[in-house]
Amino acid sequence: MESKKMAEETTEAQTPEAPELSLIDLSSVIKIIDVVTKRGAFDGGEMADVGAVRNRLATFLEHATGQKHPEEATPPESQTDTEEKAEERKARVKDKDTKKS
Repeated sequence: MESKKMAEETTEAQTPEAPELSLIDLSSVIKIIDVVTKRGAFDGGEMADVGAVRNRLATFLEHATGQKHPEEATPPESQTDTEEKAEERKARVKDKDTKKS
C-alpha cells in the first residue's frame, strides 16, 4: 500500500507543467516584429509573411482584450530606451553621411 502511494506521489511530481503564453507575450511579439521591421531585418519577400502573422496576432489581441491596437499600449521602459538608442544611432549615421558629402 505504501509503495502505491509513493508511486502516485512520484508520478505527480514528475508531471511537467504545460508552457503558458499570455496576451502580454503576444503583444510583445508584435512590438518585436515592428522594431525589427523598422531596422530592416527582413527582406522584401519575407515582409508579406511577417506582416500577415503580425496582423493575425493583432486581430487576436483586439478580440481577446476588446481594445483597438492593444500592442500600442505603453511599452516597457527597457524597450523605449532601446528604440531611442536606435533612433540616436540612425541620426549619427545620417550626420556622418552628410559630413562626408
